Amino acid sequence: MTGSDLARAALEAARASARERGSRVVRRGAAGASGGAARRRRRRWSGAGPDDRDPQPLGRLASRIAADRGWTERLAGGQVFARWPKLVGEDVAEHAQPVALSDGELTVQADSTAWATQLRLLQRELLKRIAAGVGDGVVRKLKVQGPAAPSWRYGPRHAPGRGPRDTYG
Repeated sequence: MTGSDLARAALEAARASARERGSRVVRRGAAGASGGAARRRRRRWSGAGPDDRDPQPLGRLASRIAADRGWTERLAGGQVFARWPKLVGEDVAEHAQPVALSDGELTVQADSTAWATQLRLLQRELLKRIAAGVGDGVVRKLKVQGPAAPSWRYGPRHAPGRGPRDTYG
């Protein structure tokens, strides 16, 4: 038996089973005189304009999923970290790194106090560049931190006070 013979046999078995149950067997192309063609839904073609059934670019589908699940704000915040050198410029990115983004406030840590002061002076310009790169409202405020000071607390025990360089009392 070939594949087409097996398919015909399976179709005949299904029709016989339907007849035994009392179901009506409907053949394709056979419209009844009682307006069966009117009840049949006509297939609509998408035509020349865009349609939801057309193939979609992957980026559009990903952005739609992100919007449906409420991820757009977090993804935009991730863009700030990923595109930092392009957003603020190579010279600023060499001396300052983004640390955290929370409720529209971006925390940036500078290499030195001089660069921290410079970033505070450039704050409005940096906010404009970031807004132009990732969108308005993602970063509304910039918090600039200087370099982290060394910790003088070595070991599990320490004496209260200012530290080892306290010479004034």
